[in-house]
Amino acid sequence: MHNHSHQEESASTAIAWAFFLNLGFTVLEFIGGWLTNSTAIMADAVHDLGDSLSIGLAWFLGHVSRKGSTETFTYGFQRFSLLGALINGVVLVAGSIWVLSEAVPRLWNPEMPDAKGMVLLAVFGVAVNGFAAYKLSGGKSLNERILNWHLLEDVFGWAAVLIVAVLLVFFEWPILDPILSIGFTLFILINVVRNLAETVRIFLQASPDASMRENLLEELSSIPGIEAVHHLYIWSLDGENHVLTAHLLLEDNSDIAAQEVVKSELSRRLEPYHLSHTTVELEFSNEPCRDLHE
Repeated sequence: MHNHSHQEESASTAIAWAFFLNLGFTVLEFIGGWLTNSTAIMADAVHDLGDSLSIGLAWFLGHVSRKGSTETFTYGFQRFSLLGALINGVVLVAGSIWVLSEAVPRLWNPEMPDAKGMVLLAVFGVAVNGFAAYKLSGGKSLNERILNWHLLEDVFGWAAVLIVAVLLVFFEWPILDPILSIGFTLFILINVVRNLAETVRIFLQASPDASMRENLLEELSSIPGIEAVHHLYIWSLDGENHVLTAHLLLEDNSDIAAQEVVKSELSRRLEPYHLSHTTVELEFSNEPCRDLHE
């Protein structure tokens, strides 16, 4: 429990670092874009502003998600963190589409910016965003992973700007800017869509793992004293904390002692799955199941 609390605190600290670094650098981007007359940097500044707002939202929702359960939110607030992951994923997809809409037309009408100013700002951009991404690189939650893609997108973006800026110092090839921008944006977009799809699946209460339900059904069905298993449902609060409910039909000769053996064996077999919440109902063969639908 203490280790889990420490992990949550570390995640909150990492997200806070990412938020303040990103917000501070966004301000510098707007100034740098104006000084270098670079539309690419100004566009990235707008994109980073959206990132900062998303990271700040994730920080707030992550803090809320650690509250205990209430009479209204009986499972607690862990799914608020998932909400943050969903919002951030949508924002990042929208931002990537916006970047593409800006970059594609520039293939036909490229402009030469202040290349030397771009080099200096790009070096700083790679360093700041790279450090922020490193602070979140060890995150395991969907929230942290999607935020990490926010920051990696910025790192790749500034790396592209740096490469283009260095080349533009020596060659007048402004078309390289939109080409590289389109390349890294598509790469990030594919990965974010994958994470976003997983987040939507969890929101729709899909099984956290395709084989987990099948394995659990096999485990529970093989417990001595169990005749059948039904109404076995497994879903996830936030991608990390899973919930299991099931009905176990006892054999005819099950007395109190036999039930205690079943419950002890049940606990032993469920332990490797590290479930956060389990609700198991033991049923006798001569009693009707309250949940008639499967």
